Amino acid sequence: MSADVVELVLRSTRVITPEGTRAASVAVADGKIAAVLPYEAEVPAGARLEDFGDDVLLPGLVDTHVHVNDPGRTEWEGFWTATRAAAAGGITTILDMPLNSLPPTTSVDNLRVKQEVARAKAHVDIGFWGGALPDNVKDLRPLHDAGVYGFKCFLSPSGVDEFPELDQDQLAVSLAEISGFGGLMIVHAEDPHHLESAPQVPGPKYADFLASRPRDSENTAIANLIAQAKRLNARVHVLHLSSSDALPLIAAAKAEGVRITVESCPHYLTLTAEEVPDGASEFKCCPPIREAANQDLLWAALADGTIDCVVSDHSPSTADLKTDDFATAWGGISSLQLGLPAIWTAARERGHSLEDVVRWMSAAPAALAGLAHKGAIEAGRDADFAVLAPEETFTVDPAHLHHRNRVTAYAGKTLHGVVKSTWLRGTQIADHGTPNEPTGRLLERQN
Repeated sequence: MSADVVELVLRSTRVITPEGTRAASVAVADGKIAAVLPYEAEVPAGARLEDFGDDVLLPGLVDTHVHVNDPGRTEWEGFWTATRAAAAGGITTILDMPLNSLPPTTSVDNLRVKQEVARAKAHVDIGFWGGALPDNVKDLRPLHDAGVYGFKCFLSPSGVDEFPELDQDQLAVSLAEISGFGGLMIVHAEDPHHLESAPQVPGPKYADFLASRPRDSENTAIANLIAQAKRLNARVHVLHLSSSDALPLIAAAKAEGVRITVESCPHYLTLTAEEVPDGASEFKCCPPIREAANQDLLWAALADGTIDCVVSDHSPSTADLKTDDFATAWGGISSLQLGLPAIWTAARERGHSLEDVVRWMSAAPAALAGLAHKGAIEAGRDADFAVLAPEETFTVDPAHLHHRNRVTAYAGKTLHGVVKSTWLRGTQIADHGTPNEPTGRLLERQN
């Protein structure tokens, strides 16, 4: 056990550790996990005991794909509201995407602006991605040295003018620069030529929108990315995979030793094109929610490790931008607070365990970003926890959500898994869905 004085012991009959689920007592000292002890271990003198009975103690979730939009578009979202939603949903660490804020995180000066805004508003720990643009190659190394966790780029238009996409030549230049200092490029992989040639039919029909974002757009972009990564020995990560057709390409690349990882998101794994009502643009995202048969293959890829992790891609907007015209409505789904129960609901129906969910939503995202002190209940890690009642259910009421604009594709759905409390470095930061005062810290990548 750590030599620090144990201040807190968390006890449960079901604690999810890297070695499996077992009854245990988790000793906390100075914000760290000091030891994972037998269930009946004596509580050290002066330590407080929190006994959760049969509720599950799991590591706090790590969400590496969050659009906070602060500063600049704070009417869409902000650090205060986004991190409250995260805390209520069992998430203890988020990484903020570099776009949709003004300024975007594309230079060290812009990063410092964003950090200063976030500092006093963080209910959970916050790290930052940098952005790779056609004209900021010179800024990539300084951003890396300043502590960003990697670099986000688009291969098709991003939806905001201040964050233009990279063409294949520009991607190669940025990848070569980032690979030169051992960095990570995370990629919105849709090919613009396939998007331009797809039928563009405005209006409320979801089928028309789905046809406008074909699978071939993702498949081609991912194939090109794999080729570039292989040529440059670059480390790349595919964001929000939607098309199951790309899975054989990814699996083959991994088997060949290409340094590629992949994420998907709750909406692709729990919602289907067949259930999206016409005009219901709360379901719009890019790439889109696809058919049930496609979803089955995504789940199979999660099970076999082709897809590494599940993160939210929380991308909110004001309600007025969610018009009933799928062509012009803002594309993004807000799910910070609901990702854990949404994924658990679907996972349990498919025969997966909570240990699987923890691997996808905590351990793997932490490993992706190099957050060695997050993502597991074991000695030496941060004392970040979520307490979950996995058998309990609730019906999603938008009024109980904490993100700024309470638009959600999950309204009215009944989900399994109630987050009873959330803990950050041994301090309770949410209780039965109600966040406490902010105690989060700003994180920087460690060399």
